[in-house]
Amino acid sequence: MNFLRNTIGVLAGLAVAALIITFGIKIDSDWITYKEFAPFKHWERLLQSVQKKDSFFIALLFFGGIGVTFGGVVTAIIVKYAKVAYAILIGFIMLFIAMLDIIIYPYHPVFYKISIFLIFFPFSWIGGKITEVIYERRKKRLKQAQKNLK
Repeated sequence: MNFLRNTIGVLAGLAVAALIITFGIKIDSDWITYKEFAPFKHWERLLQSVQKKDSFFIALLFFGGIGVTFGGVVTAIIVKYAKVAYAILIGFIMLFIAMLDIIIYPYHPVFYKISIFLIFFPFSWIGGKITEVIYERRKKRLKQAQKNLK
């Protein structure tokens, strides 16, 4: 049962991260070169059109960081044990996808190639820690409430 719960948690975290990144890409109408909701089917054409626009890649990094943070939070809420580890797994998977993107499509600037390593792991770790801190505070409040009842 835990395997299914953990798998659902990771998939939900990845979906949240992808959704946030999709909304982040749609922030500037000049970047939109597709008609669908998500840009991933037309990713190469999108990257070609924004190749010289550093603002797109800065926004992609920013919303990627927010995406893996909230994806890590969602994953950590769903899984039962090792919340931070599963949140970091979201960062690792997103980093792997970003590295494949860089390898397959040569349109990324150098600062983006370097920055993805500095964004995905720390921000996913922060997402897991946020959830862990919330759960620890909840446990302390429940223990305090039980003490007060006695």
